[in-house]
Amino acid sequence: MPLPDAVIVYPAHGAGSACGKNMMKETVDTLGNQKKVNYALRADMSREEFIREVTAGLLPPPKYFPLNVKLNREGYEDMADVLERGNTALSPREFEAAANETGALVLDVRYQDEFARGHIPRSVFIGLNGDFAPWVGALISDVAQPILLVAPEDKVQEAVTRLSRVGFDHTLGFLKGGFEAWKEAGMEYDTVTSRSAAEVTRELKARQAPVFDVRKPGEYEAEHLADARNTPLASLNEHLAEFPGEEDFYLHCAGGYRSMIAASILKSRGFHNLIDIGGGLAAMKGAGMETTNFVCPSAKK
Repeated sequence: MPLPDAVIVYPAHGAGSACGKNMMKETVDTLGNQKKVNYALRADMSREEFIREVTAGLLPPPKYFPLNVKLNREGYEDMADVLERGNTALSPREFEAAANETGALVLDVRYQDEFARGHIPRSVFIGLNGDFAPWVGALISDVAQPILLVAPEDKVQEAVTRLSRVGFDHTLGFLKGGFEAWKEAGMEYDTVTSRSAAEVTRELKARQAPVFDVRKPGEYEAEHLADARNTPLASLNEHLAEFPGEEDFYLHCAGGYRSMIAASILKSRGFHNLIDIGGGLAAMKGAGMETTNFVCPSAKK
């Protein structure tokens, strides 16, 4: 590479983007440091090896990508109008009526532990504290889908804005007073059973039960629980037949964010016999659960 090591590098995409793999969280670096730490910048790589390294294991592009291209070509709604509509406060009864009348998706953007303790039945969790917009695009896919938000009131504008940045301009409003107002109104709600890694370790020693790992295939191949099955979140709907209908089963990801998204989707599909493992793989390793030997992704050929 002829460029000097002092060249400053700015990423075109952020960590977790569907446009690449193993991207760092840092927003700036030097080319010299990237040469040292970036799996795709080994000095001895041929052009063919480079292409293979950066494309192997990539998942198909999210379905919303071509829809965004269509929006860019044909035009889109004024952001001021999107924000005004999205910031419409709805009482619990109005919120329920809007969901029923419009077929809107109820999107809960709080923290995963809050969603686990209580949420509107059949709502989908995708928290603002994680890779929010990419997962919305990957899992909702239709940018014309009407959306109703369950969010803290000081986070509503952020949620509407971040949705709009990836083409989702049809937020119809938010639940005034948040989930607590829903409960106080006596409305039906659901919960997600979540247990600590230590509890799950004891339970799995006492009895066998299926464990599903919803991380990306590359993460799973690098290291996973000895008996876990890989059902990646991005393609969860393709794996629905693998989940037991009555027997309890466990879900996990790396740290707990993606497994709660998966739990919300599965519960909306009628699977209520799931148990989320708090803290994900990191916590389970800390609790002494057996994993496969770690294989660095860059070492895989």
